[in-house]
Amino acid sequence: MSDFEKACSEGDRASAWRALERAHIISQPFLGPHLGNHRTMLRYASEQRDWREVMGQLVRLALAPLGALTGRIPIGNTGRSNVSAFQQMHIPDDLRRAIERKLR
Repeated sequence: MSDFEKACSEGDRASAWRALERAHIISQPFLGPHLGNHRTMLRYASEQRDWREVMGQLVRLALAPLGALTGRIPIGNTGRSNVSAFQQMHIPDDLRRAIERKLR
């Protein structure tokens, strides 16, 4: 999230979204941080007036608890509205290692 804050302060939208996507991948196994990440994505989309993304984040905020309860979180998903909320995706190696350390 510090990368997100830095990108925002520099006005770099692409890097800000990339940082949020990476934070989303790391947060997925943990419901609280996962929801917090989607709230941040929702806030940022609202600030950008990206209404498609706003709607996508609202849907994901509703789905995340259900996915956690049923164990059906799409691992590696970036959390953005430009991909299906149900699509599993490749986890970059550096993030995979970070997640494995957290789960130990």
